[in-house]
Amino acid sequence: MHADSVVLDVDGVLVDVADSYRRAILESVERVYDDTIDREGVQAFKDAGGFNNDWELTDAAALYVLARQEGYSESVEAFADRIADRGGGLVAAEACLEAILADEAADRVHGRWNPERLREVFQWLYLGADLYRQLEGGERPSGVPADHAGYVHDEPVLVESDTVERLTERFDVGVLTGRPAAEAEIALSRVGLSVPDDHRFTMDDWEEGKPHPRALVALADRFDADAVAFVGDTLDDVRTATNAAAANPDRDYYGVGVLTGGLRGEEGRAKYEAEGAAAVLDSVNDLPDLLE
Repeated sequence: MHADSVVLDVDGVLVDVADSYRRAILESVERVYDDTIDREGVQAFKDAGGFNNDWELTDAAALYVLARQEGYSESVEAFADRIADRGGGLVAAEACLEAILADEAADRVHGRWNPERLREVFQWLYLGADLYRQLEGGERPSGVPADHAGYVHDEPVLVESDTVERLTERFDVGVLTGRPAAEAEIALSRVGLSVPDDHRFTMDDWEEGKPHPRALVALADRFDADAVAFVGDTLDDVRTATNAAAANPDRDYYGVGVLTGGLRGEEGRAKYEAEGAAAVLDSVNDLPDLLE
């Protein structure tokens, strides 16, 4: 594989978020609705597509839980499949709700569904008290521990310093993430990767989200790249590279999946390959050898 530029996702590639973002998804729904999904359910939503934003995934998980409380009996995986069939994402989840529940039950779900409160609880759990007040500027939401330290501190580093050095010495390196900018900076600082602001896209400056190709094509333009390897931990990351290749056929875009996020083992490898990944790696630390 030839590439002169590398673009990296953050979650599941540079840092492990199983006990931070993904834990916050589960616990936010639990604290607001006294019920939640399991970790496999989170991955089912990720595989459905359109959930680059974990706040929106939390909202969709809450819709499923509320539908279940109204008598919906299918598994979370079946609900996620319905979302995938409608194109993925939160809008599709809302459409599924209308399709699976009677009008009165759907109205009750919408009456209880509170994305704003879910987001506040999520951010408190993820950031902790100090960072929440610093970055969000608000008071503690009800129903969360006052002295919470924040799951952001429970993100093991996945990328080795030697990998960072090898990549930055040989390639233009960019970052494409669904994190807010401040939270992306926390992770990049932790792993020792310095990326200029114009070589990164975060939630704050990329409204469409993955798998829309705009941000990846923009980074390729800024690098004046001939070929770009985009490394991520979800099927939407591979789809982003595929969509970029269709939108910008004068360049090569390679979607590279890693097995350090929600997709793991042979099952994860098979899902990546079925989606058309150019390569599947055990971790981002295998990337320099792949590109050499």
